[in-house]
Amino acid sequence: MPGSRLGVISTLAAALAVAGPAVAGDPVRIHAAGSLKQAMGEVVQAFSERTGTPVEPTFAPSGLLRQRIEDGEKTDVFASANMAHPEKLANQGQGGPVVLFTRNRLCALAQEDVALTTDNMLDVLLRDDIRVGTSTPKADPSGDYAWAMFERAGDVRKGASERLKDKSLQLTGGPDSPAPPAGRHKYAWVMDSDKADVFLTYCTNAVAARREVDSLQVVQLPGALAVGADYGLSILRPEDPRAVRLATFILSPAGQSILADYGFDTPLMPAGS
Repeated sequence: MPGSRLGVISTLAAALAVAGPAVAGDPVRIHAAGSLKQAMGEVVQAFSERTGTPVEPTFAPSGLLRQRIEDGEKTDVFASANMAHPEKLANQGQGGPVVLFTRNRLCALAQEDVALTTDNMLDVLLRDDIRVGTSTPKADPSGDYAWAMFERAGDVRKGASERLKDKSLQLTGGPDSPAPPAGRHKYAWVMDSDKADVFLTYCTNAVAARREVDSLQVVQLPGALAVGADYGLSILRPEDPRAVRLATFILSPAGQSILADYGFDTPLMPAGS
């Protein structure tokens, strides 16, 4: 089972067995999904404080990060918002085994004046006057998960999948998507700028956006439309023991606890934690 504790231990033991000497003073580099920015930022800060090892994080949509790594951009650890991107690198010989290290879910982030509930979700999204925002499929897994939700909508109501795909606005996550002003949360800024009535994004993103714009609504998807996101972790330079130790810290109870504090599901947390 991907992400099992036994599999994690075996993966890290194998990586440590081949790790060579670290280069003193050079930071460990981690490329991580944009949805992890706040949580992983705190994780790497805690790791640095405990170990004295500097870390250089880079946050962006996972698909774009994968492309940059394929094109030769250097990093030591890759934390993706899906399993597919690190697995593709692993299949190409550019990364090690992929471990499921956390999970997220898709939620609806809605403007204050939209009468949206879990029960009327599909009816509201299909209305002609409702602008539905998503991230960009293929470039950002959040967009892929939105498309997966649209497919589920087609199973619930004939024609709903095609209708939602046609009307959706891909507002974030693409190579040419506008960046928010400095200091603004991306999804809070998109909604505050009135670019969509409802935006489908990770629940963790939605909660963070509402912290910045408290008039926004965060609404859970109904069971028939619910989509979960498995996040994959891969060590790209197992010869560097610091990269292995960073990955180990992310998977440890200390790292998992920080992720849980930001609303992520943590399948590796010990029972009863």
